[in-house]
Amino acid sequence: MAETPKEIVDKVLSAVKLAKQDGRIRKGVNEVTKSLERGLATLVIVADDVSPKEIVMHIPGLCEQHKTPLVYVPAKLDLGKAAGLNVACSSVAIEKAGSAESVVKEIIAWSSGGAKKA
Repeated sequence: MAETPKEIVDKVLSAVKLAKQDGRIRKGVNEVTKSLERGLATLVIVADDVSPKEIVMHIPGLCEQHKTPLVYVPAKLDLGKAAGLNVACSSVAIEKAGSAESVVKEIIAWSSGGAKKA
């Protein structure tokens, strides 16, 4: 799907952790889809190792339609841990960044700068 540099992946995972503490995140494909459709998501993160890929195939299109930045991370287990879960998580939407605001802005700037390949 996408190649995201390790330093960006680290920032994304720390942003999810921070946003979980004092902001608002949505975990899982259904919650992320609802967040996008309602126009609440400010950043969407999808794991690259989701199988089958059809589970998350609609998310990039929704992100494009709602002009919401999308970033990929390599492992759904890492994404789940960052979101405070003891299990893997295929996708997360950050609705309110809280104290992760500056990190989220950096990630959005990187993702819209054409540095990511889809």
